[in-house]
This record gives sequence, structure tokens and C-alpha cells, in this order.
Amino acid sequence: MPRITNQKTGESIEAKEGEMIRNACEELGVPFCCTNGICGTCMIDVIEGEENLSELTQNEIDMERDKKHRLACQCQIKNGDVKIEF
Repeated sequence: MPRITNQKTGESIEAKEGEMIRNACEELGVPFCCTNGICGTCMIDVIEGEENLSELTQNEIDMERDKKHRLACQCQIKNGDVKIEF
């Protein structure tokens, strides 16, 4: 099962393949406000595993995000592990 890990604390949360990472990230302490990809409060840095996340959404592109800098409310985990920092 895929895992999301908080780089700072080492805490990990399991996620289902194809699942939005929003819930796992929220449990790891990532702040959220709108959850629609327009406020930017859930910006994360992907330290490892960017290839295990879905492609950038239009909202992320509009906010000038890239595969290493994502909006947690917009990402789905495809498989594998992802290490984040926020």
C-alpha cells in the first residue's frame, strides 16, 4: 500500500492507490482551507516520489506549481511512496 511520509517528523500514513492524498496529508499536519486548489494553503514540497503522484491539475499549473511543488488537495497517489515537506 502506498505511504505518504512527513520529512520533518518521519510520521507516515498509508493511502489507497488512486486516492486523493488530501486526507493523509491533513493527518500529517498539512494545513488546508478551501480544498479546491485555489487558496494555496496546502502547498507541499515533494522530496521523493513525485513519479508516484498524478499529473498536475490545471489549478496547480495556474498557481505555477510543478512536480516537486504541489497542492496536496489536488494530488492523487498512483502507487509507491511519497515523502513530503510543508
